[in-house]
Amino acid sequence: MAVKEGKRIRAAREGIDVVKLYPIQDAVKLIKERAKAKFDETIEVSMNLGVDPRHADQMVRGVCNLPNGSGRTVRVAVFARGAKADEARAAGADVVGAEELFETVNGGTIDFDRCIATPDMMPLVGRLGKVLGPRGMMPNPKVGTVTMDVKSAVEAAKGGAVEFRVEKAGIVHAGIGKASFDEGKLIENIKAFADAVAKAKPTGAKGTYIQRVAVSSTMGPGVKVDPASVLGA
Repeated sequence: MAVKEGKRIRAAREGIDVVKLYPIQDAVKLIKERAKAKFDETIEVSMNLGVDPRHADQMVRGVCNLPNGSGRTVRVAVFARGAKADEARAAGADVVGAEELFETVNGGTIDFDRCIATPDMMPLVGRLGKVLGPRGMMPNPKVGTVTMDVKSAVEAAKGGAVEFRVEKAGIVHAGIGKASFDEGKLIENIKAFADAVAKAKPTGAKGTYIQRVAVSSTMGPGVKVDPASVLGA
C-alpha cells in the first residue's frame, strides 16, 4: 500500500525539478527555503561513487575539516594515559581514560560521538571492535583518530571534522552544517567535503568516480546537484 504524503512534504517538494541537476548555489537556496522544522535542521550531502567497496582497492574513507564547522556539539572520548590524558583534557575532551573507560564502553555505555586513542592504547581499544566498529567509532590512523597528537585530534573533532566511509551501495554522506548557516558557508562546507572525497579516490576506481550528488535537510526533500559545480570541474 502506498504511503500518503503529508501536506508539508508536498509543499516542500513544490518547485523542485526531480530530474534537473542544479548548480550548488541554487540547490542550497532551495534546501534552506524548505527547512521549516521547529529545530535547526542538519544539511546533508550524499554522493554516489563509482566504486564497489567489497573490493579492498575500492574502499573510500577519510576525514574532512569543514571550514565553517558542522554546527553539532560533538562529545569526544580519548583513550590515553599520563601526560597524553592531561593533554586531551586540556584540549576539551569530554571523556578521558584507559582501563576504566574500556570497562565502561565494553559494558555498553557510550556517552560520546567521536573516539580518539594514542597508539599505545590500541591493543586495549582493539578489543572494543564489536562495540565501536558497528557505530563507526573505531579509532583509525587513516582518519587521524589514532595519534600521539591528541590535542590536534580533539580540537579537529570539536571544530567540525567529519569522517566519511563508503557504504555497500557506493554512497558516502555526511552532515555538513545547519539550516541556520548562511548559504555561502554551507556551499564552502559542501565543496570542502566533495574535495576530500575526490582526494580519497582509491586506486581501484574505474570510470566516473563521483557519479551523483544530492543535498537535503533533515526533514526536507533531496535536491540533485550538478557534480561539476561542487568539484570546480
